[in-house]
Amino acid sequence: MKRKSAPLSGDTLKSIAASGGISSATLSRVLNHPEQVRPDLRARAMALLAEAGYVPHGAARSLASRKTRTMGAIIPTVDSALFAKLVDGMQQTIHEHGYQLLLASTNYSPAREAGEVRALIERGVDAMMLVGRSRDPEIYELLQSKGIPFVTTCHYDAADAWPMVGWDNAAAAQRIADYLLDIGHRRLGVIAGISKDNDRAADRVAGFTRALKRRGIDLPPQYVIEKPYTVPEARRAMAALLRLPEPPTAVMCGNDILAYGALQECLWQNLRVPEQISITGFDNIEMAAHCRPGITTLNVPAFELGQRAASILLAADADTPPENVCIELELIVRDTTAPPRSSTSARLGS
Repeated sequence: MKRKSAPLSGDTLKSIAASGGISSATLSRVLNHPEQVRPDLRARAMALLAEAGYVPHGAARSLASRKTRTMGAIIPTVDSALFAKLVDGMQQTIHEHGYQLLLASTNYSPAREAGEVRALIERGVDAMMLVGRSRDPEIYELLQSKGIPFVTTCHYDAADAWPMVGWDNAAAAQRIADYLLDIGHRRLGVIAGISKDNDRAADRVAGFTRALKRRGIDLPPQYVIEKPYTVPEARRAMAALLRLPEPPTAVMCGNDILAYGALQECLWQNLRVPEQISITGFDNIEMAAHCRPGITTLNVPAFELGQRAASILLAADADTPPENVCIELELIVRDTTAPPRSSTSARLGS
């Protein structure tokens, strides 16, 4: 069947609508204001148009206005519950306004991210979401020169000159460290994500270090281990910390996956958590609440974060300054933390 893109006549519109059991008014709204139509109903209408051999002339209108009604999202990895929630929040929000999402991942590589940015620009995306700030400044210049609105997520720095929605990772990590110090821990370890090309991981280590320094406590290099965000690597890191002549009484982990791996290593070594050692995470992914013992962590509202990022991009054409949103993360105290006990030091060999 030959595809048509000319505007539909009133009679043709009524005929196509009647064939699918929807009103011609609804079909008209799908063609002219798709954001006003429920996603399920919009999908039915688009299927009817396709069956009739029509390309909605809204597509031609999009080309004329240089709008493709697509947005891009570039995340460090698809193997992450946090980023999955982030993307879900963004996708659901823009879908309600008639936009589709194009997703790319970088494996934490700035060079690969730069390539994905250029590829999405070539695909004609109307706006773009990025994660963090570890990238060549030329990327921002490129997006601005092309007139493509963008927002960065999962970090916050008031000194940055672009729209963002996220939190201060250093301050959040400092809050975890302060909590452990307040309940009596003085010998702490860190299992962090790889900080190279990951500003969030680097900022969290900086926050942990700053909190201890303010209390007059050192964090020697051997007490800080960087690992990829996997359970086996976290177990190896925890085993290394436990082999130290004076093992930590509490271990701060860069995310909940690392915390879960650290917890499993302690359980495998027959260490009682939190009676003999405390462990904290970061993100509050679903697993953190349902493993045993439940992991003390910071809650990152990732779905809502994606919604806020999408809202900023959807409003980018309005005559208002870009919005910056700083989220305060809630500390969720569960069962992997407790004050240190004298028996802890004896059991760990200090």
